[in-house]
Amino acid sequence: QVQVVESGGGLVQSGGSLRLSCAASGTIISIVAMNWYRQPPGKQRELVAVLTSGGATSYVDSVKGRFTISRDNAKNTVYLQMNSLKPEDTAVYYCNFRTLGPGYWGQGTQVTVSS
Repeated sequence: QVQVVESGGGLVQSGGSLRLSCAASGTIISIVAMNWYRQPPGKQRELVAVLTSGGATSYVDSVKGRFTISRDNAKNTVYLQMNSLKPEDTAVYYCNFRTLGPGYWGQGTQVTVSS
């Protein structure tokens, strides 16, 4: 049984930084991409960052130049380094492993940026 657990969220002032971690326990096969999503209060979930199995990355325009997605294959962990945080980055952040089979989601971690 695969479990995905995010950590690293919290309260930070505008301009600050956080690093989110997403660890998967168990073996996930046929990974296509590792993704970070976020859902701001009262809004729909949006895709923030993508890291493909081939190492390519992409970001939503609003976080380009501020967020960096990376992975540690040995630890089966994906990270999201978030710098220069803004109040509009406030959201629940979710990790997702997209595979050729089922997808795996974590429970989310709250990020709150105060102005």
